Amino acid sequence: MKQALLFLGLLFSLPLYAQEKNNYHIIGYATGKAETIRQYPLNKLTHLIYSFLKIKNDTLTFHDSTQESTVRQLVALKQTYPGLKIMVSIGGWSGCSFCSDLFASPTHRENFARTTATLFREYDIDGIDLDWEYPAIEGYPGHKYDPADKNNFTELIKALRNELGNDKILSFAAGGFLQYMEHSIDWDAVMPLVDMVNLMTYDLVGGYATVTGHHTLLYDYRPNQESAGKCVNWLLERKVPAKKIIVGAAMYARVWENVPDTNHGLYQPGRFKRGVAFRDFENYFSDTSGFRYYWDKKAKAPFQYNKTLQLFATFDDRRSIRAKTAFIRKRKLGGIMFWELVQDKQAGGLIHEMEKGLAR
Repeated sequence: MKQALLFLGLLFSLPLYAQEKNNYHIIGYATGKAETIRQYPLNKLTHLIYSFLKIKNDTLTFHDSTQESTVRQLVALKQTYPGLKIMVSIGGWSGCSFCSDLFASPTHRENFARTTATLFREYDIDGIDLDWEYPAIEGYPGHKYDPADKNNFTELIKALRNELGNDKILSFAAGGFLQYMEHSIDWDAVMPLVDMVNLMTYDLVGGYATVTGHHTLLYDYRPNQESAGKCVNWLLERKVPAKKIIVGAAMYARVWENVPDTNHGLYQPGRFKRGVAFRDFENYFSDTSGFRYYWDKKAKAPFQYNKTLQLFATFDDRRSIRAKTAFIRKRKLGGIMFWELVQDKQAGGLIHEMEKGLAR
């Protein structure tokens, strides 16, 4: 009888032990409808950040009844996946045109924080992620930015934490480049108040670039090149807690056209053509497509080049995710996040690689 009880005790303790041992976050941003989102392996995620809710005047709300229904359905998924946190995000690359003016006002900041807390209580939402691109520096073309944004962002964080208390999650998406690190955030004031910072260490060579490069590389090795490693080291040197740092990954490729056949298209002139979701890689980069795969050992990043069509592609894949998760484990960071869920495969995709890499 004692042996049977001991066996049952060990059996039931195994999942808990595994959860404690693998205490890394795997955070997925998601858009779209709940019917699509729930087709993905949500059991492998720790946080799902639904993007993006609306700010009407200074009140957090939904764009429409469809989005409200989606959030309700996502929150209901916690019954199936009790370890999953459901968060919402505001902003995005083109979604924060009003942020500089709105959050300059103490009244608006406080009302936004208060209405956010009210919404979370009503819908059982676990937290908010602020995706202001970017405080104090230029982001989306034409959007206002001001040096005062840096302090106003801090005050916004303070207002949110005051209203949300310590039971709700508060995070923000940070630009994965040094200009943002140095000018947008008061790290000493902000980091004690947030649960994590989600580093957008992708699109480091973006759609406006006229020279190709790695858009989501782990290590930099060229002058003025950005990378995940550079951001992480910058934060660690300033005593940001390692467990609050989340490294970003991309579920998509960026493709440039008119790229000459020099260095297999890497660091060559070109024009941005399109994005390709990871779920479509096997078709777009098929054996008959003319693309050839390359691995940059220094950057720990893959790329493809089509000599005939003069197309260059930069992306994350299984190999680069393994490199990133090994880096996260080595530096004892908080985990990995990605944009975005529906671009992955519904089974056996990069989320699976993330879980496997962080469980080692």
